[in-house]
Parts: sequence; C-alpha cells; structure tokens
Amino acid sequence: MSTSAPVGVIKLISDGVKRNLARFEPQKPQTIARSLAIGNPADGPFAIKEIRESGGWAEDVSDPEIVEAIQLLAETEGIFGETAAGVTVGVTQKLIQAGRIGANEATVVCVTGNGLKTTDAIAAEYPLTEAIAPRLEAFEAYLDSQLATAAVAKV
Repeated sequence: MSTSAPVGVIKLISDGVKRNLARFEPQKPQTIARSLAIGNPADGPFAIKEIRESGGWAEDVSDPEIVEAIQLLAETEGIFGETAAGVTVGVTQKLIQAGRIGANEATVVCVTGNGLKTTDAIAAEYPLTEAIAPRLEAFEAYLDSQLATAAVAKV
C-alpha cells in the first residue's frame, strides 16, 4: 500500500480547483482506490469548471486516509465501504474540518460500493483472524471470550 499517494481522478480535479487550472497534466495514479485511478478523466476540465462556477470546492485524500475513512464508516455507521467510499468519507471529513461544509449541516454522502470488493486494499491493516463455525453456539462463545478479554483489559 502506498503511504501518501493521492487518488487519481480526485487529485487531478481537486488540484485543478485549488490552483484555478483549466486543464491538468495526465498522470498514472498509484492508489488503492483503483476505481478512481483515472489519470486523464474525459470530463475532468468540465468538473473543474462546474465546481468553481458553482462556488464548490474539492479535496483529495491519501491511501492511509482512505483506510481510516473506511474504518470510520464501519465503526460509526456499520457500513463496510470499498475504497471509493473511503475517498468520499475522507474528503467529506476534510471539507467539514476546513469549514466548507458546516459541521451541523445536513449532508448526504453517497456510498455505493461494498467493501468486500476491495479487501486487498485493507488486508495489511486488518489481518485475518480465525474463523468461527457458522453456528449460534460458536458465535456466542466467541462473543463471550471477546467480552471477557475487554473486561480484563479495562481493569
């Protein structure tokens, strides 16, 4: 996994908006967000123009920020999103932190991809654990052991 590579199409467009560019140099993005690794998006100049003219703004996120945002989405909403979802959530966080989206505004974030599509992108951060048998008793025993471990750690 890259440690700081910005996402392809998102980085090109956000850079264009931030630097007031009409066009951008095509790139060969290296990112875990493969679905967004478009180095020369056909509608990129149009997107830059529309974002700027509408008073909008654009941001980008690094691969580690994508993984953090995937985890945040899972922990807070119970949604396991794919890498593009991590981009959406991570960029939304940055826009809120920058004051471009009000922290108390109603905001809709579209997350359409399931995290099972891109498990390879987070495998290094979340190594596999031993599987439990597909039986209620096995699940309850596992849950009991986790609660006991948490109780010991809390003391």
